[in-house]
Amino acid sequence: METAPNELKTPNKIGDRPTSDVVVRLRTQDGRDDWLYCHSHILVEESKYFADRLSDSWPTCQILDSRNCVEVYCEEPDLDSHVNILRLFYVIADGLMTEVCHGVKNALGILRVAVKLGCPRIIAVCVDYLEAVPWEEAEEEEILNTIPGMGSKVEPVLARLQPVNPTAVMKIFLAALQFATSSPPSPLNDLKTTAQEQLEYMLTEDDDAPLLSADEEIKLEVMRCVKKLFDRFNSLVESLLCDLQESISDTGKMQSLHSCLTDLLWACQILGKLEIIRDFICSWTELSVKLITIVQQKDAENEILKTKLKVLEVTAKVLEAVGYGVAVLPTVKRLHMVKLWLPFVRTVKPLVDSVTEESEDVVTLKVDSDIWQSLESAFVAIILTLPSVDQADILMEWLENQQIRYPDLTEAFEVWCYRSKVAKRRLTPLGEEHNTAKAV
Repeated sequence: METAPNELKTPNKIGDRPTSDVVVRLRTQDGRDDWLYCHSHILVEESKYFADRLSDSWPTCQILDSRNCVEVYCEEPDLDSHVNILRLFYVIADGLMTEVCHGVKNALGILRVAVKLGCPRIIAVCVDYLEAVPWEEAEEEEILNTIPGMGSKVEPVLARLQPVNPTAVMKIFLAALQFATSSPPSPLNDLKTTAQEQLEYMLTEDDDAPLLSADEEIKLEVMRCVKKLFDRFNSLVESLLCDLQESISDTGKMQSLHSCLTDLLWACQILGKLEIIRDFICSWTELSVKLITIVQQKDAENEILKTKLKVLEVTAKVLEAVGYGVAVLPTVKRLHMVKLWLPFVRTVKPLVDSVTEESEDVVTLKVDSDIWQSLESAFVAIILTLPSVDQADILMEWLENQQIRYPDLTEAFEVWCYRSKVAKRRLTPLGEEHNTAKAV
């Protein structure tokens, strides 16, 4: 007659006092004292610990209720796991044992005790269970605190947490990069955003080192993909300029422009981390006049204002890189950027401020509170790198402008005044040295 899958290993049952020949006494420091009537042949077969305790070589053997007694001391939180593991000794079907695990936390508790008592069959069942089921974040942390140090038998549990070889990381990065800089159908935009976020995370150094090192191959591929992205953006700008000349209004193209600007803002972050942003800055500078022409000629409705704000976010990244020397540009280009973007920023900020102060019926703009300070600081930094005569022209225009409050160029004004006042004294020795050299 065949045995049912979930039938017990023997007619014996845990707790069956008449047939038992050993008492397992579970005790804790808090005073718990649980007796479980068991069968020595099952304990010996399932556990090395009990096999040793019940062997003839063990020096002493306690007697309790006319039976051999094995005392096991445990921590209070582990008592239930000890009871469960003794019950599992009597289960024949591993499928049923897996069901008894009842979740990650319970399985970890059983596994801890199984390792302590030397129970290979139950260790294997717990490992198979933990390796296969999903984990919550807190459970993952508990696994990391529990599994290491238990030996090679439990290592499969940590398979999903092991470092991936660099080749696999590179392939994932490049595949994600291709998707993140593509132009997928709108239903895939959320996936594209996720790809962009994870690419940035992979390159970020926080408590851990970046997931991959930025070698030349990665830099070249990033530059190639960003160039493709910028080429699409450039084509869109040219198309919108043609529409503008023909008085055509295309809402779909403006939405595409906003989407491209969002991608370019992300690209700035990536290029900055890899220290390869100069080409992007040059391309943005060359396209700036056309871009401003497009967004300034549109009505200041909310959607268009969102696009203007997105333009400013990208421009802020570009100006910061120039202002703080991350990308080195010649004087002519730096002066061009200031004279082009300073008036634009002056006109956009009041529009943004007015919209954010309006009633709840208006869709609130998502304005990064730091963007205005970033732009102001970048303008000051760039202005102070220009020849003093160009600084004077910019500062004079600022002092005469009605929008003098923003950007506030006070710092640049103070530095210019100081430099101009002490210029003769500071530079006279240089002039004298120059004249002396010529005379010689």
